[in-house]
Amino acid sequence: MTVVRRTLPALVAALLLLGSAGPAGATGYRYWSFWERTGGHWTYATQGPAFVRPDDGAVQGFRFAVSADSADASRPRGTADFDTICAGTPAGPGTKRVALVLDFGTRSDAPSGETPPARRTACARVPSDATTADALAAVAKPLRYDANALLCAIAGYPQEGCGEQVSAGGKRSGSGTDGGPSLGLPIGAGVVVLLAGAAVWQARRRRDESG
Repeated sequence: MTVVRRTLPALVAALLLLGSAGPAGATGYRYWSFWERTGGHWTYATQGPAFVRPDDGAVQGFRFAVSADSADASRPRGTADFDTICAGTPAGPGTKRVALVLDFGTRSDAPSGETPPARRTACARVPSDATTADALAAVAKPLRYDANALLCAIAGYPQEGCGEQVSAGGKRSGSGTDGGPSLGLPIGAGVVVLLAGAAVWQARRRRDESG
């Protein structure tokens, strides 16, 4: 157990350090960013969705886009009102409702040959101790992770790629593919990469060792 807890932060730290060495001339990265709705405004999340345990009534968003870093990241578009999104989902004992806004981005952000689905919302009713990642899995399958536990696709989009670096012409310039992330992946606090899958990996290791 101690080895797992020590190894995971070291692994994450090592990958983040590698992230500063992206190829010259690149302008951004194509990835899913994670947002929280606070006071009528979107705020770039300070933790990954596998670490956030939202309260009943929370509004959370995911946006697929090309951006250079957290300051440049595109926010989910459209209105995001909990009462509207979860109007048809009653509360229940031992559960909570989380309103999710899924913005699949624009054609200019889409990988070559793919068309982004229409933006949509969903109300996830999940156990009271569930994380945002749990809520997302309840309403937006299939989710796709790569070999390094990076969240690559929501509701099957995109079909390929995972946090690849994109050049000024909109073409892939990094090494990010289904088999692994670009080493130049942006280091924003709320980026879905690393954090989303790392906690899942750690939880699975704990269950295996306790069994």
